[in-house]
Amino acid sequence: MNAPASPIGIFDSGYGGLTVMKKILEALPRYDYIYLGDNARAPYGPRSFETVHAYTLQAVTWLFDRGCRLVILACNTASAKALRTIQQKDLPRLDPGRRVLGVIRPVTELAGTFTETQHIGVLGTVGTVESQSYAIEIGKQFPGITVTQEACPMWVPLVECGECESSGADYFVHKHISNLLAKDPKIDALILGCTHYPLLIRKIMQFLPPGIRVVAQGEIVSESLAGYLSRHPEIETHVSSSGIRRYFTTDSPELFNKQSRIFMGIPIEAERVRLP
Repeated sequence: MNAPASPIGIFDSGYGGLTVMKKILEALPRYDYIYLGDNARAPYGPRSFETVHAYTLQAVTWLFDRGCRLVILACNTASAKALRTIQQKDLPRLDPGRRVLGVIRPVTELAGTFTETQHIGVLGTVGTVESQSYAIEIGKQFPGITVTQEACPMWVPLVECGECESSGADYFVHKHISNLLAKDPKIDALILGCTHYPLLIRKIMQFLPPGIRVVAQGEIVSESLAGYLSRHPEIETHVSSSGIRRYFTTDSPELFNKQSRIFMGIPIEAERVRLP
């Protein structure tokens, strides 16, 4: 009897996680994947910890019900506000044999390799910055590093409205980079703490002084996932490997398909689902 399909689940509150999924597919194309975007309730950033946890748990449970034994929260807000509770309290109740991973820790584990001055900047959504997740995680592993953050609430709408190359993007990118560097001129590494922000990379580089390294999450998360699977054969052996990719959204599939081209650069056919 053939084993039931067990794809890797990838969850985001909307479209941004597609930039992470793109890098994962490039690094690990043989596995099956299910992407779920909770577009109907996005953005998660301004919502409370309790609401983000409730929404994220619903999405994780939905992915578990579709056979996923491993789920990646490709969303900084969900990783910041919901991951720890899901790992520590919900998984033991739902299924101790399943795993949920986030996108913040793989980056923070490498923070010491990013900087020579020991000063790192983080650009993120309001929710991610207020959670202090990057500062806390980096502080645990590299207590000598100074972390300075800047919330960029307009950057996600700029990306989703296709305004990455507009004069509006110039204004808001320059504004927040200037704010960040005014807080700490010693910064020599910049973490993009939102999965939308790699699409603004050209603008970001345009307004950064020379010598500052920009760190995006996609490649780091994909490398971390590859390492995780190699270290955990009890998970890897259950992941199905037919190269199947399926995409789901809680909002309009037509809009999702259109917007996904911005993030993936390829056509996608999404299906609509409802979460409790």
